[in-house]
Amino acid sequence: MNTKWGDQTRIEAAKELLAKTVDGLIDVPNLEIGLRVYGHQSPITATYQDCNDTKLEVPFATDNFGEVKSRIRSIYAKGTTPIARSLEAAAGDFPDRNSRNIIILITDGLEACDNDPCVIAKKLHDKGVKVTPFVIGLGMDLSYLEKFKCIGEYADAETKGAFEKVLENVVSKALLNTTSQINLNDISGLPSETDVTTFLYEAGTNNLKYTFTHTINKYGNPDTLILDPKFKYDIEVNTTPKVIKENVEIFKNIHNTIKIDCPQGYIKARYTNASKSYLTDLRIVQTGERKTLNHQKVGVSDKYLVGTYDVEILTLPRIYVTLKVNQSSTSYIDIKAPGTFKYSSVNNLVGQIFTENSNGRWDWVCNIKEKSRSGSWNLQPGSYKVIYRHQKLKSSTYTMEKLFRINSNKSISLKL
Repeated sequence: MNTKWGDQTRIEAAKELLAKTVDGLIDVPNLEIGLRVYGHQSPITATYQDCNDTKLEVPFATDNFGEVKSRIRSIYAKGTTPIARSLEAAAGDFPDRNSRNIIILITDGLEACDNDPCVIAKKLHDKGVKVTPFVIGLGMDLSYLEKFKCIGEYADAETKGAFEKVLENVVSKALLNTTSQINLNDISGLPSETDVTTFLYEAGTNNLKYTFTHTINKYGNPDTLILDPKFKYDIEVNTTPKVIKENVEIFKNIHNTIKIDCPQGYIKARYTNASKSYLTDLRIVQTGERKTLNHQKVGVSDKYLVGTYDVEILTLPRIYVTLKVNQSSTSYIDIKAPGTFKYSSVNNLVGQIFTENSNGRWDWVCNIKEKSRSGSWNLQPGSYKVIYRHQKLKSSTYTMEKLFRINSNKSISLKL
């Protein structure tokens, strides 16, 4: 606990934030708190550690907040880490077994004595001792998580800022006893979708109450949230396109599971034979809709709800594709690499470029830049012609045309 965290040690940061937390508990009804500390009385040496160094410094009482804060300030980290013995002793600190007895255990180390915290946790459970432990690990190696999973709910904090948020969340869970999780279900009804921003508005209003990046926790479950049960919520999941579930009610004193169908897959366009990179955009529209959902680059994968989409690929000429997005898979659009068309002239030109379609007719591709003597475009493979007139010649009889063919990764230059 004496390891540095920025300009403080871990013990100094913990003391500061614990005192702040105690201040926030003063007006909570029907609440009693106590303070047990370990590793603070007997210094550890090269040949000795006091595994009985655990003490109830402030017993449970209804109005002992000042005493707890005062004692927190006077604590120093000296000794070893007897977690198991402290956990067993703490279970006996509670004055009323019928209350919601909760332990918040804060440590930056593993069990250092002869007992196994998992054995003690099971022993308490078998005795019918109703204690809910929360464990907060400060700057610990994440490979140790399984060591604490058997005790109770575990949270890790790598920084002082993270510890403040974790402590606030744990205290909220302990006080409210009303928790929620948002299941973003896949096509099979399993809560596997995640990593998307989720807004919770007070139902029927624009009052944004909570913002979360949806998270699957370390145990593979949607993360537990603390939501105020006095509100109903409109939940907006910012998938593409977004999913909204309205008028969601949170029930008190239970764990609420909110299920929202958000099955997703991917769209990716790729050049199949390109000898270099081409920066080309896609425009994505949900089939039957007009609104643009997204622009993405060729070569980039982006996520969409399962369904059918119309894709406009901003090549020259444009390519239009309708495709289906399936659960957890990528729908590919394969594009032939373009070739390059260049022209030059001794005079300014007006004109247009056309390509021959499958019906043998000619479709417009682009205009020659007005009053220009040269230009260059990347064009998809196919048959083309450029139709033009020297700008200074004021008669349609001077219309000229030249046929050319574009092949992938090849260049062609014409003098007009």
